[in-house]
Amino acid sequence: MDGKKLQARGLCKTYGKVKALDQVDLTLEPGHIYGLIGRNGAGKTTLLAALTAQLPVESGTVTYGGEPVWENEKALADLCFSRELSGKLGSSVNSLRVREYLKAGRLFYPHWDAAYAEKLVAQFGLDPKKRISAMSKGMMSALTIVLALASRAPITMMDEPVAGLDIVAREDFYRLLLEDYAATGRTFVISTHILEEAATVFERVLILKEGRLIEDCDTDTLLAQFCAVSGRDDAVAAACEGYEVLHTETLGRQTMCTVRAPAEEIAARGLDVDCDVLTLQKVFVALCGHEREGM
Repeated sequence: MDGKKLQARGLCKTYGKVKALDQVDLTLEPGHIYGLIGRNGAGKTTLLAALTAQLPVESGTVTYGGEPVWENEKALADLCFSRELSGKLGSSVNSLRVREYLKAGRLFYPHWDAAYAEKLVAQFGLDPKKRISAMSKGMMSALTIVLALASRAPITMMDEPVAGLDIVAREDFYRLLLEDYAATGRTFVISTHILEEAATVFERVLILKEGRLIEDCDTDTLLAQFCAVSGRDDAVAAACEGYEVLHTETLGRQTMCTVRAPAEEIAARGLDVDCDVLTLQKVFVALCGHEREGM
């Protein structure tokens, strides 16, 4: 891959009174797997659509290798956004058969790998003659995966690719993703709500909250910034003093706090508390699922 960066500066998009994107600045470095996470309505799909010039924004710019992506065929040839399929009636896409959907992919993506597409169709058990409208949610997800991987686009974005897939199919997807990444060095952006399995795949994490990009960080570096501190309430309060507390749970005199501080720093204070590292899912819930608290 040629190593071009995809950059967004000051992206703003509103739907009525809702700010779907609020001054988003972002740089996708080549050769990484990014995880894009956020609650429903946080702006994830809007961001992916804006980055790939599938949606106009009120203000801001998106460039690829320094050139604007909007109405730029050369730039767009290297970008793929594989959207989640809904199966809603009346959609022109849903009237297509599997083979017709993938034929369109071949026309849109100049790096298209037809042999790989056929292999993936067989692996996921898709019927080339079946209409999208007659497919299950899982089969629709598998089809979006085939499109994304077979596009061979240097920057490939996937919106909820594992939605509806069973655990075996999800494991197959992540294995295929890592195999393709190792072979090609493509840049992937994966938007998903299922974080337990994806966390080990993401090299970098992007967290959107109410249209704002609140975290853009190496996964291990992000996780090292948080811990759960538990023990007697007075000891926990002393251990967390001076740090940002994101959530507190209390049962009698026992307290557990989610705090933005490295576990080793809390432990070094020598107080009678337990310090546990957090998973990506727990960090996400701490940042986006609770109001921040002061201590």
